[in-house]
Amino acid sequence: QVQVVESGGGLVQPGGPLRLSCAASESTFSIGTMGWYRQAPGKLREFVASITRGRNANYNYSVQGRFTISRDNTNNRVYLQMNSLKPEDTAVYYCYVENSSGLRYWGQGTQVTVSS
Repeated sequence: QVQVVESGGGLVQPGGPLRLSCAASESTFSIGTMGWYRQAPGKLREFVASITRGRNANYNYSVQGRFTISRDNTNNRVYLQMNSLKPEDTAVYYCYVENSSGLRYWGQGTQVTVSS
């Protein structure tokens, strides 16, 4: 079992930046892909970004060029740098980590609100 905890959410004005962090506790397995999803009110959870252990990244087209995902393999952390935020980015952001079998462990989520 691994514990996943997000941090860094909050209220930000449109056009502003915000950085999310996610820490995975020590596990008995090597953590593979890490990533982020988000869920806005009344909408389905959607993929935001992911990054492999080798640091290959993928992004939802709606955040491409504005968000950057990165990771620290030594400390089992993943980050999401969000720039040029828009009101439609408002959502609860969830971090996940995968084991070698593709099983995902999820965090509890952190709220991001983009509003003036």
